[in-house]
Amino acid sequence: MSLERRRQSLIGEVISTKMEKTVNVKVMREISHPIYHKRVKRFKNYLAHVASVTPKDGDIVKITAIKPMSKRKRWQVSEIIRESVKLG
Repeated sequence: MSLERRRQSLIGEVISTKMEKTVNVKVMREISHPIYHKRVKRFKNYLAHVASVTPKDGDIVKITAIKPMSKRKRWQVSEIIRESVKLG
């Protein structure tokens, strides 16, 4: 039996890195509309703590749940899935 529990994780895009040791991550999910049954996109922003990795704006990251660090910060960036590409 494993002693380490499985933590909740989400995948989203970094939209702001202006704070110290914190990034703003936009997570998108698709739901089915209750009446029309069309796929609808829903967005939510999460504040995530940056410990070891340093993501940039536009990076796709994986965030995992941690115990609360502040009033709104309950997530931590665990890995960078895809780095953003700046054109021009």
